[in-house]
Amino acid sequence: MLLLATCLAVIGAGSRLAEASGPDRPNVIVFLADDLGYGDLGCYGRSDIRTPNLDRLAAEGVRLTAHYANGPECTPTRVALLTGRYPHWIGGLECAVGTGNVGRYDDAIRLAERHDLGLPASEPTIGRMLESAGYRTALFGKWHLGYEPKFAPHRHGFEETLYCIGGGMDYFHYLDNVAGYNLFQRGQPVSREGYFTDLITAEATRFLDRTQQQERERPFFLYLPYTAPHSPFQGPEDFRPDPLPLDSPLWNQGNAPPDVYRAMIERMDRSIGAVLEALNAVGLADRTLVIFASDNGGTRSARNVPLSGHKGSTMEGGIRVPAIARWPGIIPAGITSDQACATFDFTAAIAAAAGVSPPDERPFDGIDIIRHVADAAPNVDRTLYWRKPRGETIWRAIRQGPLKYVSVQRGDTTQEYLFDLSADLAEQQDLHSDRPEELRRLREQFYEWEEQVRRDRRGSDVAGGEMD
Repeated sequence: MLLLATCLAVIGAGSRLAEASGPDRPNVIVFLADDLGYGDLGCYGRSDIRTPNLDRLAAEGVRLTAHYANGPECTPTRVALLTGRYPHWIGGLECAVGTGNVGRYDDAIRLAERHDLGLPASEPTIGRMLESAGYRTALFGKWHLGYEPKFAPHRHGFEETLYCIGGGMDYFHYLDNVAGYNLFQRGQPVSREGYFTDLITAEATRFLDRTQQQERERPFFLYLPYTAPHSPFQGPEDFRPDPLPLDSPLWNQGNAPPDVYRAMIERMDRSIGAVLEALNAVGLADRTLVIFASDNGGTRSARNVPLSGHKGSTMEGGIRVPAIARWPGIIPAGITSDQACATFDFTAAIAAAAGVSPPDERPFDGIDIIRHVADAAPNVDRTLYWRKPRGETIWRAIRQGPLKYVSVQRGDTTQEYLFDLSADLAEQQDLHSDRPEELRRLREQFYEWEEQVRRDRRGSDVAGGEMD
């Protein structure tokens, strides 16, 4: 009887998914935190930071315990979310674009010099796919996909926008750490007042209010990439009349005052709660897929327990992040999944739910993780890749099933590691000497993939040549 009930539940979920991706397409909200550690939420084990709204979201949907960002820094993960593909297919975006439009490795440097460092408007994005399918689209928050106006979000399908253009900025005065102004709309600087987390939350709630008043029957895609808890470390009560000094230690990503770090996350959680309450107020919660994740692992200011490593590395702490999804009637409430998945899997899921697809020549690299969870499908082995060059250092990794190969190349020196994540999530037992054949196999597979994306990528004048 139990087996029959389980089968019927799975069949029912699949049926509801098919209906949802038909004429009655779901709304979609994506929340993206910035530098949030794997263990920084209550529902991921942190007890000294209060995150009741995200904890409730997890209780009403699925909590993903083996979710990865597609990059160990900001920009590449955002590329993957928008395109549904590895960021390595596009030149210059394998690590974060530097403050002031600076390239941080040779391909990015070349593109920056000719004003071509960013996500080209020619790339199909989930924003444009949904806009073309009749969705209302909005982005309020952090962009970080190119400083030039030709890379602005409205060129990627977002009708309504308010965003910071670079990696980090003063939360009250919107200046970055080289004193560049950072608040934009449709590619142009704009003036606003308020704490940035509150500012974009207010834009989101107004967007939802307009949904109720004007276009209730037209589905929407709302993308809210918060800057919290990225440095500079400023809580909502830390306003000062003058901008934060450029030499302030609060810009240091790895040295957050604990009380301020806590206040930033708690304000983000409160803001997410306000958006979800606005969604309830317009009566659309049951018709909305809500997704939350972080763009990369936490800095040294974060709690990455039980993982090793931090932002910038391809150790688990640099790429494994908290992730939650809720879709009433589709995703069962209160479940946990340890299926290995990544940012671009959400893109594939959103597209499937909305009934849209990318061009044949640029297929998604991810899977529909929402259908996988809703169908209560058994875990499948995945092969996932990461590559992050910065200066003379290149971090590489491949996960295949439970095995993970990591290499760190610094100039002419390369250190390699092999881990079995099923027995060693904290990556404390390096197996590269004990299992040399598996190390060799994964290394070769990684370099085959690297060669493919080098050969076929777009937006770079070095395709077919050396990457770094």
